[in-house]
Amino acid sequence: MPKHIFKATVRVLYGDTDAGGVVYNANYLRYFEIGRTELMREQVCSYNEIEKLGFLLPVTECWARYKAPAFYDDILIVETTVAEVNGLKCRFAYRVVRQEKDTERMKLLVKGYTVHAAITKEGKLTRLPDEILEKIAQLTTSK
Repeated sequence: MPKHIFKATVRVLYGDTDAGGVVYNANYLRYFEIGRTELMREQVCSYNEIEKLGFLLPVTECWARYKAPAFYDDILIVETTVAEVNGLKCRFAYRVVRQEKDTERMKLLVKGYTVHAAITKEGKLTRLPDEILEKIAQLTTSK
């Protein structure tokens, strides 16, 4: 069981759905980003602070497994964990769930991960500062 699970709540907007009335698949990557951004802001530092230090953390890999649909106006919970970190990259894992009506049961909708490389603003692979790496490493699930 992951030690640090950060939870962010997202309400599905009408514009997030496709012609079939379900959340369009690529929008889950936006939900992943909300979970990751809020985890970083609350537990480490904001992306704005990282950029002021001269670093970027672009997505270099992503994966998602779709289990069940979400619909307009659903309230989703994005569970985010730090799965792996080293000096050059980090991997975040996600679960997007929805509480089932009239129960306490959570329905898994999507699970996935993103990998982020640390680069300079010039695009060169680099190592993140130790103080940021240490804060992220404290959240890792692979201890």
